Amino acid sequence: MLLSIIIVNYNVKYYLEQCLCSVNKAVSGIAAEIFVVDNASTDGSLNFLQPLFTDIKFISNSTNLGFAKANNQALNLCTGKYVLFLNPDTLVPEEAISKSLSYIQEHPEAGAIGIRMIDGNGYFLPESKRAFPTPMACLYKLSGLAALFPSSGIFNKYALGNLDQHITQPVQVLAGACMMVQKKLLESLNGFDERYFMYGEDIDLSYRIVEAGYQNHYFADTTVLHFKGKSSHKESFLYVKLFYGAMLLFVKKQYTKGAGKRFSLLMQSAIAIGGIVSSFRRLFILDAGTKNKAKNRKPIWIVATAEEYTEISSLLKKLQPARKEIKRVSVDTIKENAFCTLAELPGYLSVTKGINIIFCIGTLTISQILPELERLTDKSAWFHFHIQGTKGLAGTEMLSLWND
Repeated sequence: MLLSIIIVNYNVKYYLEQCLCSVNKAVSGIAAEIFVVDNASTDGSLNFLQPLFTDIKFISNSTNLGFAKANNQALNLCTGKYVLFLNPDTLVPEEAISKSLSYIQEHPEAGAIGIRMIDGNGYFLPESKRAFPTPMACLYKLSGLAALFPSSGIFNKYALGNLDQHITQPVQVLAGACMMVQKKLLESLNGFDERYFMYGEDIDLSYRIVEAGYQNHYFADTTVLHFKGKSSHKESFLYVKLFYGAMLLFVKKQYTKGAGKRFSLLMQSAIAIGGIVSSFRRLFILDAGTKNKAKNRKPIWIVATAEEYTEISSLLKKLQPARKEIKRVSVDTIKENAFCTLAELPGYLSVTKGINIIFCIGTLTISQILPELERLTDKSAWFHFHIQGTKGLAGTEMLSLWND
């Protein structure tokens, strides 16, 4: 067995359906095994997914054990030479896994590699490559200076803003959302530290990989789509508690002497400030923005062939009969029975705001769609993805509740 893939699921069955379809395509021809650890989901994930993916090994937990424990649970059963930790709210391009395996095999000094990631709107995710937390880096981030100077190696040191996102290179910290690690190294490190419930465990593991004499490599030769945070609610009180609590745990664990004590005090102050700021954003900014988005919903444009359009539009009309305007965007240059072509789409979105765009994955591959998504990042639109033949939808904002 060359590769073991571990995915921890919590109440995101339709995202995971899309993810597993993409992973199955990406491991074609590779000796791979896939584990899904369900952390006591209440959305019927196992009943929905197990009949659809009979070759995947499902592990059912009666309680939510958290990210670190659930991953270690499957890690103990893995037989692959390499292990890929992957979030359920991801879409993996067809060539991503084979390229990543080739790279890590050719670079034995790389104990782990992390793949370049973009979010559901096509924007680069800075957590794809990071530095270890330092007092000043944390202060710059919380003060907003990192956001003001995103390309600075000083003010945005934590996200390594001065390093080109398109260049493969050694970095300090990789993201657990898409992280491939040598199995023998994981065994020597005993996997993730289970004191982390959610968040921070990838920073801790990255630190211990470097301590063990290996490097962490940021791999930019392929891109994974990560919707980010669909298993949790960003900016909620629970998120603040878990995220900043994980940062404090890391600081106390790794910086124990001298300046480490001052670092710990500084981090506790930063946690308090971060909690207040995040709570304010949640109460007064994010909720208002969500309400406005829901209120101003626009028509749906589906990027698909005629056959794919018929499949998904019939589902949409059944689930949302009030939707009057559903149009097709042709995937090629033939415009027959289509509103416009994919090449023309940026021009239309420049003058029409708030459109829901659905990319159908079938004739168009994920590898073909992601560059198009990055080309549309500055447009005011919401993007969604549907793999032909599936029952669900994954996107920046769910259009509806999809029935089984």
